[in-house]
Amino acid sequence: MTRKADRDQIRRQNRSIVLQALRRNGPTARIDLGHKTRLSPATVTAITSDLLDQDLILSLESEEPKTQQARGRPRTLLKLNPEAVYTVCIRLSVNNIDLALVNYAGEVIRDRRIHFDSATADARTFPETLVEAIASFLQEAGTSPSRVREIGVAAQGVVETETGLVAWSPAFSGRRIPIVAPLQAAFGADCYISNDTNMITEALHWSDPKRYSGTFAVVMLDYGVGMGLYLDNHLFSGASGTAAEFGHANHIPGGALCRCGKRGCIEAYLSDYALVRAAAGLPDDTDPMTIEAGEKGLARLIELASCGDADARRTFSEAGRVLGYGIARVVAIIDPSRLVLTGAAVRAFSFMEKAMWEGLEEALVADLRKNFALDVMPWNEDYIRGGLIAQSMERLDSTFYGNAAARPDRKEAPA
Repeated sequence: MTRKADRDQIRRQNRSIVLQALRRNGPTARIDLGHKTRLSPATVTAITSDLLDQDLILSLESEEPKTQQARGRPRTLLKLNPEAVYTVCIRLSVNNIDLALVNYAGEVIRDRRIHFDSATADARTFPETLVEAIASFLQEAGTSPSRVREIGVAAQGVVETETGLVAWSPAFSGRRIPIVAPLQAAFGADCYISNDTNMITEALHWSDPKRYSGTFAVVMLDYGVGMGLYLDNHLFSGASGTAAEFGHANHIPGGALCRCGKRGCIEAYLSDYALVRAAAGLPDDTDPMTIEAGEKGLARLIELASCGDADARRTFSEAGRVLGYGIARVVAIIDPSRLVLTGAAVRAFSFMEKAMWEGLEEALVADLRKNFALDVMPWNEDYIRGGLIAQSMERLDSTFYGNAAARPDRKEAPA
């Protein structure tokens, strides 16, 4: 039984490798699939034969130009069947629901932003709002819900992946917002939820697995402060899914007021509202909800720093030191090979960098400081969607076996 289980596992793994290769490289001949995947010709032939039977891939003749040296029939290329199944990827943020319809090739074929009122959204009202938004989106796209295999959601704040709840988020007025259960009940699809920074981490691993693999960390400096962790080649979210809440780790006991209601969180010194509060000389117990920050407020502060404004530059420098201390904790605990900084606030990194390295030096012994590389990446909201897509495609490659799996009973064909 053990040997059979091992063989089945290897077959599933090889099948996923072939599907991922086709998704990354587009139409590919069997012989080239063997070279890219390092699988034997017999294995590639057996796997692709099954995938053709399951209608997950299609065959087409190569359009390579004929030459005197090229004789015989054109090579047959294999490609993913984009219409085999669909996924809906959703990002939840303050006042916005961003939806994307994604085909089996991992391509976004339709997207839409729907607004809602974060100030009134709670556990009672928001699930219905989200269900209605998805239903309207699919109707506009002309896609039946029965064709949607997965719904993936990324949200700001503290996300419990195991319970399917958003425990706390600036996007909602209430706490413990149910997401997964209402969506599964409404659409009959598999549903998953994750923290938005985790999805940035997934996107980086998918886009450049050689650079972003093993153990690395991502810190997002934006409306809040988030972290994603990749440990030993796996996204790490902890026992309940709330791991790596970097922004809500305490920096100074009893310190500045955070949007979560606690005092002294790292976010209370690094987020957009914290930076605007400090630069304006407001008391550190000023309610974050009363501070006009956001993208415009942060952009204005960066503009002032660029023009030499002393208060703005002091604010970014002090924030940089806090960041350095925070990074020191991460490096000391998980020993990442690489740490990535991104988010809207990295536009001000030049004003934070010197103090960040000074804070890191003060907080961490030299031997540990030398073990990681730092990447500063311009912010791109597509990272979050890209991570949702990458995660969904990886699951589908392991669990979706074609038309049989798309039936309402959701029974899957054997591996």
